Amino acid sequence: MWIVGLEVTGMSPLARREYVRHLQERYKTARSRLEKSRMLSEVSENLRCRRKHAIRLMNGKIVHSEKPWRRRENIYPERLVRILENIWETSQYPWSVRLKELLPLWIVWIRRHWGLKPEEERQLLAMSAATIDRRLARYKRTASRKIYGKTKPGRWLRQTIPIQTESWEVPEPGWVEIDTVSHSGSSAEGVFACTVNETDLFSGWVESRALLGKDAVEVAFALDDMRKAAPFEHKGLDSDNGSEFINWHMDRYCRKSGIQRFRSRPYKKNDQAHIEQKNWTHVRKLIGYSRYDTQAAVDAMNDLYRNEWRLFCNLYLPSVKLARKIRIGAKIKRIYSKAKTPLDRLLESDKGDRVKLEALRQLREKTDPFELSATVNKKLAIIWALASKANLRPVEKPAASRRKPFWGQPQEYTLPTHLFLPLRNIEMSRIRGQWAAESRLRSN
Repeated sequence: MWIVGLEVTGMSPLARREYVRHLQERYKTARSRLEKSRMLSEVSENLRCRRKHAIRLMNGKIVHSEKPWRRRENIYPERLVRILENIWETSQYPWSVRLKELLPLWIVWIRRHWGLKPEEERQLLAMSAATIDRRLARYKRTASRKIYGKTKPGRWLRQTIPIQTESWEVPEPGWVEIDTVSHSGSSAEGVFACTVNETDLFSGWVESRALLGKDAVEVAFALDDMRKAAPFEHKGLDSDNGSEFINWHMDRYCRKSGIQRFRSRPYKKNDQAHIEQKNWTHVRKLIGYSRYDTQAAVDAMNDLYRNEWRLFCNLYLPSVKLARKIRIGAKIKRIYSKAKTPLDRLLESDKGDRVKLEALRQLREKTDPFELSATVNKKLAIIWALASKANLRPVEKPAASRRKPFWGQPQEYTLPTHLFLPLRNIEMSRIRGQWAAESRLRSN
């Protein structure tokens, strides 16, 4: 015997499972094929599924005891969720794992701004990353913009700069990746502003500078300014193949400063995954996609980059690092280390400039991150007001703004002999190919 005419499609999952379990017991004890066929027809009709699926349900494992499903109670009050939303927005919408590590660092200022009770503070710090994701789900915003690069590949010095393709396993700070982010809007015509952005692979420290154009000398000056501001010594520099980096000015500056050069493969952005990520989180999400082609806009950007923004990102925002990868069949599982701020990583390494790091640590204890974020928003409003209102032909950069190289007059430059070996090998391969072609013609 079986249940006839029972409509279960509108029932709860628990009732559906009870119905299937009831029929499973009768199906397995049925004596005739006709009886089983009728039961399969009933299951297929009531559950509105295919007959093959009904067979799999009836032949499945019988679960005699099953706990009823219940919805977890929401133990976090709405006020606490509102506070979490404000913190998430103030900290520039970080990943939940980073946000969880950020809360203990900011708790003194959170307590001061919202007057948290001891129970609310305990609940806020006890939230897991998954819970934070669930509580912030309705506030999360997504953006799907495509970033188009506007750099021309540099042809000079390519053979002299080695290609770096593998991930860097650096045990100390000073090995940085550098790139430019253009602020040209919808038109790449004329001179427009761009941001020179660099990040340290060991700590995640970020420095940014704005320029009007991509003059090679100006880019070298920006690198020198970021190098002096960073609390560590620059040892290596990895860039793409843009002409603003692959030129004699940059090469001469790096050789004078003792910085080792590397470059990525053309059109392979994954070779510079670290700086590409920072271009989005620290520049593009901040400045946007508008066009800036005036010196006033560049000065306003540098005022923000050199002061509040670098402190906010490097002192208060934790970041994660990829520890290792595990391949499981066709999938790759990524294991990340504990989220820390770039300043904390440098303090723990004991390999940076101790004077600068100690001054930054004391500054962090005195500075309110919420007030710092409010100042960032005020300066952003000034920058956005300086954006070009129309797609007009931008003014040319005045010649008076071009600075002379600080390393002196250009001199005759001689490349080491070993750097010509790849060219020599290419030439020999071409000659061998010609010989082989001529030999085939003679044989024919």
